[in-house]
Parts: sequence; structure tokens; C-alpha cells
Amino acid sequence: MASPELPILDFVLTNYKNFNARATRDAMIAYWRHIEEGGRMFWAVAGAMSSAQLGITLAPAIRAGLVHGLSVTGANLEESLFRLVAHHGYKDFPDYRYLTKQDDTDILEARMRRVTDTSIPEDEAFRAVEKYIVPMWKNTTASGGRRFWHDYFYELIQHVDPGTYEGNPEECWLLAAARANLPVVVPGHEDSTFGNIFASYVRTGECNASIVKSGIEYMAALYDQYQVLSEGKGVGFFQIGGGIAGDFPICVVPSIKYDLQQPVKPWAYFCQISDSTTSYGSYSGATPNEKITWDKLTRDTPMFVVESDATIVAPLILRALLECKAHPQAANALIRERMGTG
Repeated sequence: MASPELPILDFVLTNYKNFNARATRDAMIAYWRHIEEGGRMFWAVAGAMSSAQLGITLAPAIRAGLVHGLSVTGANLEESLFRLVAHHGYKDFPDYRYLTKQDDTDILEARMRRVTDTSIPEDEAFRAVEKYIVPMWKNTTASGGRRFWHDYFYELIQHVDPGTYEGNPEECWLLAAARANLPVVVPGHEDSTFGNIFASYVRTGECNASIVKSGIEYMAALYDQYQVLSEGKGVGFFQIGGGIAGDFPICVVPSIKYDLQQPVKPWAYFCQISDSTTSYGSYSGATPNEKITWDKLTRDTPMFVVESDATIVAPLILRALLECKAHPQAANALIRERMGTG
């Protein structure tokens, strides 16, 4: 019998039996078990997930205590803000596979920046945000202060006039993270639109490059943040895509152990969602077993790899987890019934 309180969890448990579906189901159940036992979860988000509106489910998950720290690309950081202040200016291109070079040139001349099947409006997003964040950089330069890249965005997004919102603030993960003051690292933040804009102000001498703390300082801060997050049942690692967003933070464990020579717990859970098959030496990320050799995971760490589109899988997992969080007793009973576990 279907559960009216748990429709997505019910759907997953009923239908997801094999292959990537099974990996999705098992990763979701293990995630829930970890949270239920008092564990925490750290997310690494690559790609263009903010433009793909992951915040629809990620923001509620942050508020529900299902996400406790984040590593994101500079693009994902700023694009969450863009979706809040410039949502109406976005234009979708559902037939993007059939666009010609001239079509994309026309999109450029319309001052839009295409991201697969949607596009970011330059004037409503980039230039609108620029007029607020550049004075912040200049003021920090004048005062001789130094801050992490995300600190500027944390401050900005909490001071944006709600009357100017175009997107739903309940679906903005950056706003949810800022309000919760979640630990965030933004490795390689220079590789983003506002990283480029900041570089231009450094080049003209209007801003000092030192006002943004470095990636090395991000790792140094993550040492302490990880030790706090891993207290008790430990902290898991939930990764979307490959690249630096995942590679940077997962290294905190061996670095504490070997470089600081301090005791540290291994990551308590690992899941990666990517539509690029993981392989040894692959940009999409090493297979979990290889991470054992780097002392990032252990043979006892629950490990899952879902080779699918994260825009499909991640919201599904998050929605099921939100149902579990809202109705834990019913969720556990349904899992026992469908999985035959105690």
C-alpha cells in the first residue's frame, strides 16, 4: 500500500531495484541512517547545479539539518544568488541540442550567457550584483581586511532587499546556508564570473588581491571545521560531479593525518553522482576503492557511485530524505517493510 506521507520514499523503495536505481536507493537509505544516528553530511557540488535550480530541494534540506557543510565552485556560489535576484530574466532553450552557431551568436548579442538549456541574463544578474559587491571589495581594501570568498556572498545575500527578489527565497540554497552559517569552501573561486570581475579590479589597482583569502587558507580553516563536523558519528561526503569541488575537501582527512600528524576520523560515508563514468585517473573522480589508498575512505566506509544525471538523482534523494526527516517513524517502518531489514 502506498504511503501518503512518504510518496517519493515509497516510489524509490518500490521501483528502484537494480543498477543505478539500486545505487540511488541504497545511497539514500545509508544517508538517512547516518543522519538518524546523529551523523553529519558534507556536500561537494560541481557543474552548474545552481543554474539547474538544485536549490529547490537543497535549500529545504539545509534548513532541515540534512546538510552541514559545502564545497562549491565559484560558479555555483554566484549562480545561486543570480537565481534569486534575476530569475525572471532567465531564458530557457529546450531545443538547445539543435542550436546553430548563429543561434548562439544571437544569444550572445542578446546579452545572455547560455548554460545548456537555460541562460543567465548579463544585465539583471552579473551587472546587478556587481554594483553591490564591488563596493564591498573596495571598502575591505580600504580597511585592510581579509575575508573568504563566500563571506562576501554570505553578507550580500542576507542584505538584498526582499522586495527585489525574483526567485523564491525558500529555494535559494545560498540564502539557507548563509542564514545557518554553514561551513563553506570555494576552491578555485577565481574560475567564475565574479572571480574574473575581481581580477579586473585588482589589475586596475582599485582592489587588493589580498582581501580574498586563498585556497590554502580555505584548507587550513577546513582542518578545524572537519574536526567539529566529524564529532560523534562522523561526517559523510556527498559529491555531485568531479573536479576541484570534490577533490579539494575530501583531502582534508589525509592532510590532517599525515601533514598535521593529528588524529582524525575518516569520512563516514561516500556517494558520488556523475554522468561521467569514474575511472582511475579520470577527471570525473577516482573510484571509491582508489580513495582508500589515499586514506580518504576505509574498507568499512559505506560507498556508492550513481552513474546518472545529478539533476535527476539529487532532487529525488533529497526529497525522499526530507520525507524521512518529517516522518521518521513512518519512514523507518516503510524501509523495514520494503527492505526486509530490522
